[in-house]
Amino acid sequence: MTKLLKKALESVSALPDDEQDAIASIILEEIEDEARWRASFARSQEALARLADQARAEIARGDVLPFDPASKPE
Repeated sequence: MTKLLKKALESVSALPDDEQDAIASIILEEIEDEARWRASFARSQEALARLADQARAEIARGDVLPFDPASKPE
């Protein structure tokens, strides 16, 4: 356990039980959300590679114009 996490948990342990439970719920939700995000990102790699290949092909064909913020319509 890192020093920072240990310090945080020590601080949380001094709170009333209901506040400890609320913080624990937030931490667990964050961990679950991070796991879902990593799984989703891992599944998307093939699609992202295809999109990158398509973008490179469009650039190579000259189908893409450089972005000029000054020429952006308002």
